[in-house]
Amino acid sequence: MSEDERLAARTLGDSGPRVVFVHGLFGQGRNWTTIAKGLAGDHRVTLLDLPNHGHSPWTERVDYVDMAGMVAVELASYGEPVTLVGHSMGGKVALQLALRSPDLLRALVVVDVAPTEYPVSGGRTDDPDEEGAPFAAFIAAMRALDLDALESREDADAALRTAVPSRMVRSFLLQSLVRDGVGADGGWRWRLNLEVLERDLEALRGFPEPPPGARYDGPVLWIAGANSHYVLPEDRDRMDRLCPGTRLVRVKNAGHWVHSEQPEVFLETLRRFLEHVER
Repeated sequence: MSEDERLAARTLGDSGPRVVFVHGLFGQGRNWTTIAKGLAGDHRVTLLDLPNHGHSPWTERVDYVDMAGMVAVELASYGEPVTLVGHSMGGKVALQLALRSPDLLRALVVVDVAPTEYPVSGGRTDDPDEEGAPFAAFIAAMRALDLDALESREDADAALRTAVPSRMVRSFLLQSLVRDGVGADGGWRWRLNLEVLERDLEALRGFPEPPPGARYDGPVLWIAGANSHYVLPEDRDRMDRLCPGTRLVRVKNAGHWVHSEQPEVFLETLRRFLEHVER
């Protein structure tokens, strides 16, 4: 893989065991900055941008196995097993990697996602909030934004308000709207590969069948928001079959974005797990 095809990465901390974070759909590595700073005193914390997101290259398709392979290349370059943390789409990527390249991992942390197929809404609820996030509508609204006529980020926020009523979600999406240059010469663009994400959104709902007999026998922390519908009791059986060393923790007063809604609880839960697996 050439340097142009490598994933964008940022590392905080100079020494200690390595922890690698991968984000969810529409996100980027910087979403994990608060948690990363909390670990960086005694860890090397690497934040990856998945393909078609952030500063990473765009690809011709969006596929979990492909993404897991690209992340595996990064992990192999570190020369040591890592603890891999993935949220939502990134959690599925992390699971696929663990089942295909287990030797690259010391441990696995899966955040508010299950190895299953999700409804078109993204979650498993009819409530019109971020749990039932209509991802297709989000993409359509972002693609419909007239970037040439856009004058400010506030105008972009207003234009997205109907399709994305949650201020938190709009703020999250707009992190990927950037301006090149300044003044009249500064044009707006999305760091997200919206065309490919829209076309392959169906693939992101699913979870590719692992290789026959594949399982990850290392330690697994499965963190779910107590108010989230992404991890249901019926998901437990398959998770245990794929990852028999799984421990499930539900975080009170948190939905799908557990690490943003309850950062202190999330960080403490993760720290205790790392202390255990790094002995």
